Amino acid sequence: MYVAREVATGVTSQGKSVEEALENLLEALELYLEEAPEALERLEQLDQGIVGVLEVEAKAPKAVRA
Repeated sequence: MYVAREVATGVTSQGKSVEEALENLLEALELYLEEAPEALERLEQLDQGIVGVLEVEAKAPKAVRA
């Protein structure tokens, strides 16, 4: 799973690929801005060219049986 987050608003989404996570983030951000249109002003002031991808591999701990 990949997680995508828009840092100015904190809107976060996820997907099975980077592309899907970004598509889901865009949809979530559009819904957020419908409810909080004042946040659009903050977003318009930011440099829209900044996109970063950070890949982290995490292994779940083995289940402990009682």
